[in-house]
Amino acid sequence: MASMTTPRLPFLPARTCSAAAAFSSLSSSPLQCCPVKRTSVTNANSAPLLSTSRPGAPAADGVGAADLNRLRASAMPVADSPLPAYCNPHELPRPLTSAALMESSGEGLKVAYQGFPGAYSESAAKKAYPHCQTVPCEHFDTAFQAVENYTVDRAVLSLENTLGGSIHRNYDLLLRHELHIVGDVRLAVRHCLLANRGVKIGNLRSVMSHPQALAQCEHTLTELGIEQRQAVDDTAGAAKLVTEQMLQDTGAVASSLAAELYGLDILAENIQDEKENVTRFMMLAREPIVPQIDKPFKTSIVFSLEDWKPAQLLKALAIFALRDINLTKIESRPHKKRPFRVADDTFSTPVKYFNYLFYVDLEASMADQKTLKALGNLEEFAPFVRVLGSYPTDVSEV
Repeated sequence: MASMTTPRLPFLPARTCSAAAAFSSLSSSPLQCCPVKRTSVTNANSAPLLSTSRPGAPAADGVGAADLNRLRASAMPVADSPLPAYCNPHELPRPLTSAALMESSGEGLKVAYQGFPGAYSESAAKKAYPHCQTVPCEHFDTAFQAVENYTVDRAVLSLENTLGGSIHRNYDLLLRHELHIVGDVRLAVRHCLLANRGVKIGNLRSVMSHPQALAQCEHTLTELGIEQRQAVDDTAGAAKLVTEQMLQDTGAVASSLAAELYGLDILAENIQDEKENVTRFMMLAREPIVPQIDKPFKTSIVFSLEDWKPAQLLKALAIFALRDINLTKIESRPHKKRPFRVADDTFSTPVKYFNYLFYVDLEASMADQKTLKALGNLEEFAPFVRVLGSYPTDVSEV
């Protein structure tokens, strides 16, 4: 029996396909396998740490790039019975995607996260997909590439924190890559002070961790008499360094999971200055999920505006207000391809200001007609609109 190509529902820029129409268009994509360089880590319960390598380089297990001709699916089989007649093509049943069919528990899934084993991102991945195999990645970009290259099935990456604000790097990467947000998960961040066995708080002269973690525990660490700070790339990486170097006068600010993995003592728990410390993570996949209206959904979009017309942002936001669509977040990022806009060309020397892209989260589903109409209205005057994802939002307790 001939194999069937897997249809996808792509979110595309407005110039290629409208955001509303993107949910009705289908495309198939051949499987592409790009190996990534692997380096070993100390945690035996998770996959090796992934780092970016040259495209086409042989994988660690000796397997090179896959034969695309062999992997490419054959043509769609023709049914023996006639197809039912539909007057409106938009009324055709919408095919399910692999993203929608995956077990919510994550059984059999490989999920990438940024950092070393024991990072808060790994805990978020386990909360999102409890029975998944977690795959640590060296950088955020590596996690994006791992999903695109079919090395993993999903990625769970931080997006914003109640104390530190937005993770701007990941907003930029969302635009650079063609992945889709298929969910979000919130995780309460509870920092612990860790040290090697037998070390007491009074023995510590310095502490190392991620810069945001150090900032979030600044007052508590000072009260404990620890004045010196050492910034590293990752909280779990700090715990790993303390263990590997057998440091006796330096501790780490990390999670209780990191303490368990690296054999460290927990000298103090919940040392963050503000007890309400929550990070929101996004769940990324190669394919979008089918939006629904039977549960709370969120839709994330990004758009740009004309640089010479006044009140364009007000007009864009009014589109949603007039339809009673609530906005939960708006974030502006520099428009790297068009960094400047002309504010007024009536002077001999035009005044130039920075130009921006606007990231917006809506309390709405793309299955709702008013959401589709709002985005259609936005596309009438916005030169660029892209839907990053329409997904169920995390409403669990943190």
